Amino acid sequence: MSDSIESLAVDAVLDATGLNCPEPVMMLHQKVRDLPAGGLLKVIATDPSTQRDIPKFCVFLDHELVEKQAADGVYLYWIRKKQG
Repeated sequence: MSDSIESLAVDAVLDATGLNCPEPVMMLHQKVRDLPAGGLLKVIATDPSTQRDIPKFCVFLDHELVEKQAADGVYLYWIRKKQG
């Protein structure tokens, strides 16, 4: 696990543990909408489909997937909301 990403100050955390597709991405959509431009969101999920869905979400909506990690069935994502 990268210490540098863990030490980044996040603006919000979305805990989607225990939720299955499409709920994590639906919640992510709402959470990102509430973030300021350039804000950093940490997402915690347990649904393996988020490994496909969250990167696609970022590409489609032009947000930056700063980092992703997976360990013991938990998936972590750091997403920076697009500027403007």
